[in-house]
Amino acid sequence: MPKPLIHKGRGSISNVAGRFEKQSGQAEDDGWGSLDAEPPPLQTEIIVDSSKSVITYNDSPDIPFDRSINPYRGCGHGCIYCFARPTHAYLGYSAGLDFESRILIKPDAARLLREELGKRKYRCAPLALGSNTDPYQPLERQQRIMRQILEVLAETRHPLSIVTKSALIERDLDILSEMAGQGLVWVGMSITTLDRDLARKLEPRAAAPQRRLDALSRLRQAGVPAVVMVAPMIPVLTDHELEAIVKAAHAAGALSAEYILLRLPLEVADLFEQWLHQHYPLKAEHVMKRVRDSRGGKAYDAAFHQRLRGSGGYADLIAQRFRLICKKLGMDGPQPPLRTDLFRKPSAGGQMSFDFFD
Repeated sequence: MPKPLIHKGRGSISNVAGRFEKQSGQAEDDGWGSLDAEPPPLQTEIIVDSSKSVITYNDSPDIPFDRSINPYRGCGHGCIYCFARPTHAYLGYSAGLDFESRILIKPDAARLLREELGKRKYRCAPLALGSNTDPYQPLERQQRIMRQILEVLAETRHPLSIVTKSALIERDLDILSEMAGQGLVWVGMSITTLDRDLARKLEPRAAAPQRRLDALSRLRQAGVPAVVMVAPMIPVLTDHELEAIVKAAHAAGALSAEYILLRLPLEVADLFEQWLHQHYPLKAEHVMKRVRDSRGGKAYDAAFHQRLRGSGGYADLIAQRFRLICKKLGMDGPQPPLRTDLFRKPSAGGQMSFDFFD
């Protein structure tokens, strides 16, 4: 393996070419010890996304929504395990450091959303935000794209769910609280570990674990239904924390819980294994063995239903432990229902839409 590219605040330690690229490069020592020098600081590059639509539809049978919005492509949180990393290959970028440092933004997302919601054939169903990359990642603090999207959804009384690992969501409590009063929103706070040191390596630019619990508590105080997403559950590294995470979230006010077993599709498998050997070399083989035990002998099984929970004895044990702790704490209920009957199409040019008369 080439010398790791250790950048402060970054998760990946390499930047291998995407799987569709015909050429790749590798650093070589020029005889002057160039590879021994520390790499220069890695700056985040902002790229404007030119997408013509903002709602993405799916027909997957193992997820509870058929449409989603992702204001950003790539994610500055830098979570090494992120299953969305391979999507950067479609853009000609690496799933490694490029994914967390070359971020595509959608500044026209709110306008595009308004146009799509206003179409005559559009029928309301809950929108998922945060299903791929985090809508409250670091760039959101300046870009405020998520805030603009929420304003459109609040205006049209459109139901939505949000999954995040960022305390920045507290900024939008004014909108979320009002929508929650109408039964239009619930939030899933993603917590991988309660160990600050581990979290700093796993997800270097995400909020600290306790900060996420604080945000979850503030959401509940504001009347926003909130659940905990124990995701991903990582064999050997975090699986022993399962009950502790659910208990901590329950104490913070979470209504229910969900979990997802570690997913390592495509490039993520190699990136994660590199990271393991760098940070936890004595546990690396044990972790990957447990991963393969739960994925039919492979690093990943993309089959519907299997991809989220895994299979085999280890996966069954995790599922059993999760069911027991949720039942004990009364957190085994379904996610809060969302209303669709309040939806009203956005006005066009300040005038009432003709759809009002349909």
